[in-house]
Amino acid sequence: MPYYRSAGSVPRKRHTQHRTPDGGLYSEELMGEEGFSSDSSLLYHVNVPSAVVDVRAWELPDQTLTPNHPMAPRHFATHALFDGGATGVDAVTGRRLLLGNGDVRLSYVVADTPSPLYRNAIGDECLYVESGRAEVRTLFGDLSVGEGDYVIVPRATTYDVVPTGGPVRIYAIEANSHIGPPKRYLSRYGQLLEHAPYCERDLRGPAEPRVVEGTDVDVHIKHRGPGPGGIAGTVHTYPQHPFDVVGWDGCLYPYAFNVADYEPITGRIHQPPPAHEVFAGNNFVVCNFVPRKVDYHPLAVPVPYYHSNVDSDEVMFYCGGDYEARKGSGIGQGSISLHPGGHPHGPQPGAVERSIGAEFFDELAVMVDTFRPLELGEAARATDDGRYAYSWSGGRRLRAEQPA
Repeated sequence: MPYYRSAGSVPRKRHTQHRTPDGGLYSEELMGEEGFSSDSSLLYHVNVPSAVVDVRAWELPDQTLTPNHPMAPRHFATHALFDGGATGVDAVTGRRLLLGNGDVRLSYVVADTPSPLYRNAIGDECLYVESGRAEVRTLFGDLSVGEGDYVIVPRATTYDVVPTGGPVRIYAIEANSHIGPPKRYLSRYGQLLEHAPYCERDLRGPAEPRVVEGTDVDVHIKHRGPGPGGIAGTVHTYPQHPFDVVGWDGCLYPYAFNVADYEPITGRIHQPPPAHEVFAGNNFVVCNFVPRKVDYHPLAVPVPYYHSNVDSDEVMFYCGGDYEARKGSGIGQGSISLHPGGHPHGPQPGAVERSIGAEFFDELAVMVDTFRPLELGEAARATDDGRYAYSWSGGRRLRAEQPA
């Protein structure tokens, strides 16, 4: 996080005695990144945070990945994954894996049930709320989130997700690294700069921490291990509820940011994808294409030019409005397109001419660009329409069989 916060009860000096009302000591925990050399927070627990009374394996949802071979652009309909409803599905164990590589995994879930307590020990998570509302309850405090919210959850943060008022649709971006604002938006001290499309006022931190009663409480942990992709699951049972923090301070904590607070960067001619960047992780970036005024040069072509992803795979999640460049391709709300490196892609036939003279695009999409090839998870294999690769040629196919 780019700035310091303090919540609840903390001592005046770090690493000094902080006593309970009955004279005992709170347990101080340092949660820090990069071996004590980057952002951190100090948390003060009623109980000992290391104490566990049971350890057992957790069988994760299917994490297998299949190469995108033969290499082709693809279209996945995420809403079809849960078209029968979300009865009994939670936002952790119900995630279905769409795409992934050694740097990032992309999943989708429609949840109507509170999740178990959960901790991702592999990397930070970025949860995008497509629709619905939920409480993301963490040991730092709670975040009330709804449609259009990004929720950044630092690695090893214990949390759960409780839908409120109906199902919540979540697009989950799970990193093998940390996720934060792009470095070019930050001063050397970590403040968001004047040219950044959002600032600290737009970021919502958690509410005050609180102590939750409970005994023999399970926490599901995703961690490095022997499973597919080097990922495994374990359940730790804690003698007391891990939400026992009376106070914390520092620069590492979960926060929410709503896409409506992103101020788009526009110009007389078409702006490239880095102008839409919102977050970055190791070997990938997250961009968002929001409703915006478009190019105003008298000869401007507002939709993107055809382009080759020389170093990247591009994943677009279409979650609002009507995306101008994809009209006529079969893509709709909840669709995901994969444009792999090595295939030049761009607007559908007719989109260029239709866009000329447009002053505003009413569209909303979340894009993840990766710098290593993405492979297909079970959810992508289940919903690949088999036709998208041929949409630029009007659906004409030389061979009748479906692509592998």
